[in-house]
Amino acid sequence: MGELKAVSPCAGLLPMTIGALSVAEMETGPITSVTPFAGASRTALTRALGLQFPAPLSSSGDGVRRCIWVGQGEALLVGAVPDPKLAALAAVVDQSDAWAVVTLQGSGHAEALARLVPVDMRLSAFGIGATVRTQLGHMNASLTRLDEDSVMIAVFRSMAGTLVHDLERALAAVAARG
Repeated sequence: MGELKAVSPCAGLLPMTIGALSVAEMETGPITSVTPFAGASRTALTRALGLQFPAPLSSSGDGVRRCIWVGQGEALLVGAVPDPKLAALAAVVDQSDAWAVVTLQGSGHAEALARLVPVDMRLSAFGIGATVRTQLGHMNASLTRLDEDSVMIAVFRSMAGTLVHDLERALAAVAARG
């Protein structure tokens, strides 16, 4: 009988560097959907998460762990197993295997993303910690600015190959412009 082996969503596809831009798969650790129950206080959520529950279009984090807004009243806790006490305050669902997460780094990343998303990704409009759910090509995606030259992109795992393909074309187009 064959032996099953776990592989990451972008196994064999990344890392990739084209011109001044690079894309790498991000090792996130656990990813948990957190949807607070009606009446749950932000203070209690923050205590149970160990991070600020994010306001719309924002994220909170400490470098390893991150809490990312992904829709009205919903966030993803990335990089940490939630405290069991959180289950009394919110619907908590492990989604670790559901996402493909990459980082796009380098000068010109906003120009590359301008070819793929209908969002102004320049630092002046999309600051550090900002996050948005949007279309990337024809995929649903979550984009979060990590620092001046780095954006985290998350899509559903089944879209990993399409994400890498679309990013490769956008990076090549930016590199071709010099």
